[in-house]
Amino acid sequence: MIFGTHAVLEVLKEGKPIDQILIKKQSDNEMIREIIFHARKLGVTVKSVPVEKLQRITQKNHQGVIAFTSPIEFENIEQVLPTIYERGEVPFIVLLDEVTDVRNFGAIVRSCECMGVHAVVVPHIGSAQISADALKTSAGALAKVPVCKVKSLVSVCKFLQKSGVQVLCASEKFAEACYKVDMTLPTAIVMGNEEQGISQPIIDLADRKICIPMTGEINSLNVSVATGICVYEVSRQRNGVC
Repeated sequence: MIFGTHAVLEVLKEGKPIDQILIKKQSDNEMIREIIFHARKLGVTVKSVPVEKLQRITQKNHQGVIAFTSPIEFENIEQVLPTIYERGEVPFIVLLDEVTDVRNFGAIVRSCECMGVHAVVVPHIGSAQISADALKTSAGALAKVPVCKVKSLVSVCKFLQKSGVQVLCASEKFAEACYKVDMTLPTAIVMGNEEQGISQPIIDLADRKICIPMTGEINSLNVSVATGICVYEVSRQRNGVC
């Protein structure tokens, strides 16, 4: 955590990885405007919050600005994808549409690392903060799996499709069983928010809409569990496991 206008601005100018910045509501001066300018330039999330929230985070002189640094370096999906193809590998990407729980996020990345996922893509706004809890839950996977933060998942889906990657949306609301889809092809699986699921614009773009067949009375799974099952199915098909 970094606080104070000068300290936060210097970190931004150095280009160090920052997860998000909190700025006191109705703050407006030259320094604040410069912080917002550099943050947007770097794609860093900026949130306007009540001063009470800042006070709960620290009692020190934060000057209305607190930044949370990221323990990992975010990568660019437009650079990651060509590298996968150049290595002669079949792309396997997971997109998380505003998964907000840090433990879910950490558990998902852990499953992704175990099953050979090449990259995890999250939006700048609305995704879980990569905190100590996320790192712990991932069991070190966050240091191994590239995480790409993007402004628009819709744009990323279009980019992936143009690059020959099929985009699959996974939800209990859909009817096609995941094991019926050929996942030996270049594949990206989209998993949705814990409450609202996948946003409609992404669903509309999907090449296929898949589900995990279930036989119990409860017809939904925790997003980290569901992701684990979906990424295992990709691994199962690609490794010829019956």
